[in-house]
Amino acid sequence: MTKINFPDSPTDGQRFNEFVYNDTAGVWSILNTIDYGLSSNTPTGSYTDGGVDYEYVSFLTDGTLTVTRGGFFDILLVGGGGGAGSNRGGGGGAGGHFYIENGYLPAGSLDVVVGDGGQGGPINVTSGANGFPSKISSYWVPGGGGGGCIASSVNAEVGSNGASGGGGGGANGGSLTYNQGGLGVALLGNNGGNSAEDAGAGGGGAGVVGANATSNNGSNGGDGTSNAITGSSVTRAGGGGGSGTTTSGSGGTGGGGAGTSTVGVDGTDGTANTGGGGGASRDSVGGAGGSGIVIVRWRA
Repeated sequence: MTKINFPDSPTDGQRFNEFVYNDTAGVWSILNTIDYGLSSNTPTGSYTDGGVDYEYVSFLTDGTLTVTRGGFFDILLVGGGGGAGSNRGGGGGAGGHFYIENGYLPAGSLDVVVGDGGQGGPINVTSGANGFPSKISSYWVPGGGGGGCIASSVNAEVGSNGASGGGGGGANGGSLTYNQGGLGVALLGNNGGNSAEDAGAGGGGAGVVGANATSNNGSNGGDGTSNAITGSSVTRAGGGGGSGTTTSGSGGTGGGGAGTSTVGVDGTDGTANTGGGGGASRDSVGGAGGSGIVIVRWRA
């Protein structure tokens, strides 16, 4: 029989060849026999799928996950959506959407952070703010990028980079420069759309890029991504719609706020706990991004 020389003083969750160390039980387990974790949190819900019983807890705000047995969990992280720009602004980009199957969580009380959405740009021609990250243990996702706005008679403000990029703000007369939307992060989101004359673009969504604006017409935010960690498919992380002087863009599926082309009307906020980007305004306050969410599932 071959002797395995395991590392001295292992830490919970440490891997060695085909083994993982469980500090609660004080043993090395074979990875192929997946060591599922348990939590003592009161479940938000439970269901059976494929003959397996699951429980899950949804964090709508910051909280604590109490892991009674370190092991493998399924985890969905959605960051806060970006705020939209004011004054023919671009829509906010969606917060990052990240699903982990069999992600290891150690035993103990683990802090959970649910990212807030970014604020929409005020009336004084400003871009929206980026959304905030969501995280648990060593896993985290960034928030969405803020949407741009008109900054001068020549150049528009670009959308900010984020998990999904914010839409570019509309250019206004003169030698027009149409700025691009912010850049997204691969596997977490997509780029925001590009602006046009007197029209901001849609923010990127987790599933689809933000649409490009056309002259005077704001464009749609990108659609989000669906996930069934709770037993039912739910779409989250849609981008916010851009604003123009003639028409505005709709928010992407998954909580993206709609833009507005009506004078004096604020953009629509992204939906709470979806990570949706805010919708832009024609000449008023941009919509705020929707807060994110953290969902953890284990085998009951």
